Amino acid sequence: MSWLARHRRLAFAAICTFWTAVVFVGHFFPTLPFISMPWRGEQSFEDLLRTEGRKTATRDDFIFLGIDQQSEQLDAVGSEEIAGNRAFELMTERPFPWSREIWVLLLDRLFGAGARLVIFDLVFNNPNDGDPAFRAALDRYHDRVVVGMNIDTQNNTQIVLPNTQLIPSPAQTDDRVGFVNYWNDEIDGKLRAARFFTSERQLAGVAPASGDEVYASMSSRALTKLGRSADIPQDQRDHLFRFSSNAAYPPFPLWQVFHPAFWKANYADGAVFKDKIVIVGASSQIQHDFIVTPLNPATPGPAVHLQVIAATEAHEFLRQTPTRVMLGLVLVAGIIGWGLIPFLRRPILSLFSLIAITMIYLAIARLAYDRSGFLLASVPVLSTLLLCGVSTLGIDYAIERMEKLRTRRTLERYVSKNLVKEILENPRGYYNSLTGSRMPATMLFSDIVGFTTLSEKADEKELVRQLNEYLTAMTEVVFQNDGTLDKFIGDGIMAVWGNVKSQGMAKDAKAAAYAALGMRRELLRLNNGWKTEGRMTLGMGIGINHGQVLAGNIGSQDRADLTVIGNAVNLAARLEGLTRIYGVDILVGTSAADLIRDEFHLRSVARAQVKGKTEPVDVFTIVEARTAALDQELLIWLETYEEGIRKFRDRDFTQAKILFSRFLEFYPDDSLAKMYLERSLEYEQTPPDKAWNAVEVFEKK
Repeated sequence: MSWLARHRRLAFAAICTFWTAVVFVGHFFPTLPFISMPWRGEQSFEDLLRTEGRKTATRDDFIFLGIDQQSEQLDAVGSEEIAGNRAFELMTERPFPWSREIWVLLLDRLFGAGARLVIFDLVFNNPNDGDPAFRAALDRYHDRVVVGMNIDTQNNTQIVLPNTQLIPSPAQTDDRVGFVNYWNDEIDGKLRAARFFTSERQLAGVAPASGDEVYASMSSRALTKLGRSADIPQDQRDHLFRFSSNAAYPPFPLWQVFHPAFWKANYADGAVFKDKIVIVGASSQIQHDFIVTPLNPATPGPAVHLQVIAATEAHEFLRQTPTRVMLGLVLVAGIIGWGLIPFLRRPILSLFSLIAITMIYLAIARLAYDRSGFLLASVPVLSTLLLCGVSTLGIDYAIERMEKLRTRRTLERYVSKNLVKEILENPRGYYNSLTGSRMPATMLFSDIVGFTTLSEKADEKELVRQLNEYLTAMTEVVFQNDGTLDKFIGDGIMAVWGNVKSQGMAKDAKAAAYAALGMRRELLRLNNGWKTEGRMTLGMGIGINHGQVLAGNIGSQDRADLTVIGNAVNLAARLEGLTRIYGVDILVGTSAADLIRDEFHLRSVARAQVKGKTEPVDVFTIVEARTAALDQELLIWLETYEEGIRKFRDRDFTQAKILFSRFLEFYPDDSLAKMYLERSLEYEQTPPDKAWNAVEVFEKK
């Protein structure tokens, strides 16, 4: 990680080169899994533009007459309406396909109403009743009618033409006949492009050549008859076109054209068809003439023909990004992804810049599609940008985190963990605190009992090793309870709660109390281990006090420490020294005891006046937290002890003697009870003077 930090730009360049290469490979090997996803995703993005972007304008002169289920079953017409109506009679004589006489009736009706062009999206390949009459009608309306042919690519590219009774051979060259086929995408089966001309060589996968017999599409035949042949692309390529909306050309039921009431009410006696281009084709589900498009998985085939004609007349063809330009954009995206993070050097700003560039690029892609029909390559380009940008941002963040962690660990060897955290995460607040201020805080002093004597007897290296083990375990307890390690005083520890960051006076004091109990448990664990190893065991004293202190960066111009000073600090240090006198490991001052007694079992120790103090304080020791599993019998007998303390302070030494004696029957080794029993016996024989108030005055530290 340190190498990465030193060669950050080189590492970022390697990462961006890798991702750019991956995207490049995906273009040249589209079948590779995962790697080709950006390029396959580009097609999905283009479909999204087709769906959400601008559409080809809907033509109000296009009408789709659909052969729907009602037209095939004619169940909406009564028998009396069928009688005398030649079209209905033909539609009920037999199932579809009907006698072709019906198409004669339709052509006469539509052209009689002034229709401009009629397109049959049907292939009349098999002979049928009414063919002679239908042929006559096709000849009569030669310049205003188009019928379909089919290129069956699944059966050796068989050309299916209208039968010769309708269109004489060669029908494929007749300007009334055009192929109805579209070639869908081989990957997802969706139609996105229209082909206006094709040949058998092209269908066989061979490059077209001059002299090939060329087949024209039904759309191109219709456009030619409409006088728009100049709009038709004169090649055999597939041309991407802009779709119309899904609701552009809804089918009108064919049967209604032959119904007098509907003809009058819905079609204004045929006026609706004046100068209209009408396409006739299947719209019922049973005939399966539906095409999957990006806008609709079931677009009726005749509606697609109308959309292609509308797009061609409006020159609404789409252009894709050339391959060279596309690959160049991918390369530029990789370079931007490489340079953005090191240049800005701010993770949040870099992230927002990536998002902004992405949004701007997508907006440009949408504008290009809507305004000019240009499909700007987006997914591979943005994939490269984001892969490079996010990867370098992630690596940069990891490097920064590692550097910060290394700095934190280095600092934590010399100062408290929560002080380091405050410096790194809230530097302004920390530096403000250096000026000095008064605040409530809780102090904890701990020291090894008799360390001076031990240091004279023990081996120096062994003693240092043991002392380091002890200090490591104790400071870890302080940190676990959110305390600030103020300093080491030889073998002693000074910790503070509330100076760097306070959780409230009560929580600070309770955290110090939990730390004291944790230190008690850790020392027991250490002693057990040392005893097993044959090493000496240690004792410990802890003093805790709470009060107003002066906190700040205190020291000389050359060297200063963030620490606390004041009477409350001095009292905590004095209490730690009194643990030797009273034979307990923890002593707590009155102010701290008042803050923690709701969560801890406390035991009265003494009323002491330490050196430098004019007023005595009640001193307590911590038995255990109230949540801990504690011997209930001990708690009961501690009430006897506390009652003995009250009697002692009230000068009822006889009763105090009795109570302490009872307590010692069950806990004969208790040093405090022994001390108070001895004093009760002494004062019972020789009562103190009237000024006595149970205060012990200490003249030494």
